[in-house]
Amino acid sequence: MHAHLLAGDCTTTFDGDRSYEKRGRVVCLRKPDDTLLVHDAAGYRPVAWLTRPETSMAVGSPPTVEARDGDDRLRVMFHETSVDVRVPVSSAGETVGPCPDCPGALVERSGTLACTDCDREHALPAGATVLETTCDCGLPRLSVTRGATVEVCASRSCEPLDAAIEAELDRRFDCPDCGRDMRVVRAGGLLLGCDGYPDCDVSVSLPDEVCDGVCDCGLPTAGGRCLDAGCPSP
Repeated sequence: MHAHLLAGDCTTTFDGDRSYEKRGRVVCLRKPDDTLLVHDAAGYRPVAWLTRPETSMAVGSPPTVEARDGDDRLRVMFHETSVDVRVPVSSAGETVGPCPDCPGALVERSGTLACTDCDREHALPAGATVLETTCDCGLPRLSVTRGATVEVCASRSCEPLDAAIEAELDRRFDCPDCGRDMRVVRAGGLLLGCDGYPDCDVSVSLPDEVCDGVCDCGLPTAGGRCLDAGCPSP
């Protein structure tokens, strides 16, 4: 990924719910997601910005950078530039280990593992803990709880979370309505769903806790509570 970095004398115009025009020697940064930031010499707060706009472009020489998002429009017209370069950028986060593909480092940030040098990126399951151990593929292993705690590779294609949870919980519980097996299925998230579907549509979400018992209705409990919030059993 690359960011477009410009610096020089420009006129910055913003049209929207608040409209203004400013002139000065500034630094303009256009991020890979098209977020546009304009910084002057004072403080950390940008003098103008537009976050992840619908459209963004840079044209001309000296360039004019323009971004639009709904009724908001940010236009940075350079009269003269001292810097006009594209620079490599990456996610920044806590280092968790080396990248298996390149000399870069894997970092954890905002629910992802991303390399600082290449395009490798993996979404982390909610609540996952990155372990110090590594998979044979070179990626870190994760500890994830969905009714049971399992360890899996950070790459779902290498070692799927669903299969690991299925090995722990599939067919372990009976449907409280028809007595069939409760199966581990994915429908938005991981669920226990009746094997008799569609004739029987009983299903409960698997929690970010360990199932610690069985309710009187036959479904698992977590934290001493039935996974079915509407269960009448105490």
